[in-house]
Amino acid sequence: MKHLNALLITLVLVLSTSCSKDDNNDQQEIQNFQSTCENASGPTGIYWDYAKGRAVPLTQIPTIANPGGQFIHSQYPALGFQMPAGFTGQEVYIPQTQTIGVNVIRNDNNVIWRYIPSSSFVGNVQINDVIASEMNGMFAFYGFNGNFDLLCTETLPQEIAGFTRVFGARLIRFGDKTALVWAIVMFEPTLNVTFTSVSVSVAPTAEFDSQVMNTYLPISFQLLVIDNGVRDSDLDGTPDNQDNFPFDPTRQ
Repeated sequence: MKHLNALLITLVLVLSTSCSKDDNNDQQEIQNFQSTCENASGPTGIYWDYAKGRAVPLTQIPTIANPGGQFIHSQYPALGFQMPAGFTGQEVYIPQTQTIGVNVIRNDNNVIWRYIPSSSFVGNVQINDVIASEMNGMFAFYGFNGNFDLLCTETLPQEIAGFTRVFGARLIRFGDKTALVWAIVMFEPTLNVTFTSVSVSVAPTAEFDSQVMNTYLPISFQLLVIDNGVRDSDLDGTPDNQDNFPFDPTRQ
């Protein structure tokens, strides 16, 4: 489980740089935000830069506005979070590749948040192959076999503590949907093993911005180590530090 912890620590370090202020989110600033990719602006642009670990104009930790069920992974309870209403969590566990993850799917199948924080494969697996595998799986789920538009792409190699770490991301549009797919691969030469972490977020293009703010970011931030002051103890969608009755879901 050491490689899973290493990947999660890397994720925390990457994502925790994204919030840097203390006051409420400025909706106008969010809508006007232009990311490092010219084809991604507004909430979509924020999500693109957030995936890359860049600072974004979130001045408040996003929380679930319409609380639904809880997901807790049976093999790794640290992978646990609250989902919005109307979503279900499907556990992913493949012992042969030490794969641990979750697929969070809206009841109509049109919105998905997929997160696989840990898998391991023999050999030096390339970042493009990992991303292609996730994209092909997504296309197969939706029965899509046409052409897609590549809106943004990024590949960032880095040396960390003897590992070769490569981050890759693709923002694409296919049919009536938009998807952000990112992956991290870390190759350990003495073991001849590649450890991977991947995420897929897909929704109808007309809904993608709203899903970023109401689903993808709120779930992602729950996986970070956060101060108790921003927890939502009664699951009513209002953080404890803004809730006059933090343990009563009928009052705020």
